[in-house]
Amino acid sequence: MAIFSVQSGPTDAASWSDLARRVEAAGFDALLAADHPGHGPSPFVALAAAAAVTSTLGLGSYVSNAGVREPILLATDVATLDVVSGGRARLGLGAGHTPAEWRAVGRERPDVAARVRRCVAVAEAVRDLLAGNEVTVDTPELAAYAARLTELRPVRDRVPLTMGTANSTLLRWAGAHADVVGLTGFGRTLADGHAHDVRWRADQIEAQLAHVAAGAAGRDAPPALESLVQQVTVTDDAEAAAAPIAADTGLTVADLLATPFVLIGTADEIVAAVAEHRRRWGITRYVVRAGAVDALAPLLPRLAAVA
Repeated sequence: MAIFSVQSGPTDAASWSDLARRVEAAGFDALLAADHPGHGPSPFVALAAAAAVTSTLGLGSYVSNAGVREPILLATDVATLDVVSGGRARLGLGAGHTPAEWRAVGRERPDVAARVRRCVAVAEAVRDLLAGNEVTVDTPELAAYAARLTELRPVRDRVPLTMGTANSTLLRWAGAHADVVGLTGFGRTLADGHAHDVRWRADQIEAQLAHVAAGAAGRDAPPALESLVQQVTVTDDAEAAAAPIAADTGLTVADLLATPFVLIGTADEIVAAVAEHRRRWGITRYVVRAGAVDALAPLLPRLAAVA
């Protein structure tokens, strides 16, 4: 079955609560909040508010920037969310890419290799902290001494971990350790610090999935594969709707419509595309923006039956 979640964030209390209720009632798997300190809301405060008006909906950051988040603070936030939601917290992590987020905490953004090392170290530390272990780390990328969650523990023994990335090293690590690999298809960060080149061509996707598979070798069960969908459009003219995005990303329209990072077409075409992504790539999970909720909600029963 194909599983869909929604990424969004609050602008006011009433609309956020309404979105959480609508997402749960429609059958989406989770409500996820981006984590960009200073540029958007605190994900864990927002998700705790969503927990108060829902009962089954998964709740998680998508994704927290491991470069500026300290493990003990992140583990405390996740454990608290798990407690107040009755065991519905998810943990999403990534290496981060926006230079302003580092400058805001008094540092300059490290190079890619250092960001990757930090991300792995934070992921391992948070995982250990949530499991009740004491953590001491002393490396150039991360320092933590005798960190432990002494009084607060998550409801579940294991909070699911999603690693969101297109980096080869992190894809291999996620293949070995994560519950979900969040495929972003993002390449080089552009000058604004937010936008990216994309790695959405079939050969680029296959290369990313090969790293995941290499990491997952020896696991009893590989991680689930999840795509971060940038555009959902239900239309009778998929080519026309896709043309501006194709031009912006440097892909042909045909190549764009074949990627799992957009879902554009009629209802039947979108259902067929999701089935093809499962067959071709093994992708069974999707994260969409809040603007796609109304368009996708009627399709969820059909998408859930995709085999």
